Amino acid sequence: MRHLLSFPRLANRAFSTTVRQMRNKVPDCQKVFLEDNGLPIHIKGGTTDVLLYRLTMTITLAGTGLSCYWLLFASFPKRKA
Repeated sequence: MRHLLSFPRLANRAFSTTVRQMRNKVPDCQKVFLEDNGLPIHIKGGTTDVLLYRLTMTITLAGTGLSCYWLLFASFPKRKA
């Protein structure tokens, strides 16, 4: 029972103290994204951002195309055989 009562104290101690100090990376990212280099904001992050953008656009266009196809398919009556 003693272990259960001391657990919250141990958990609090584990999360309240840091072993190493973490450096704030936000100002570095802000410099990259605020830089005026003529690129759109969705491409400034590098290759990963370009790939994610293209994947998102591909999925969006494919979904729009499939939606239009099924709407057209559903709008015409079926032929009686």
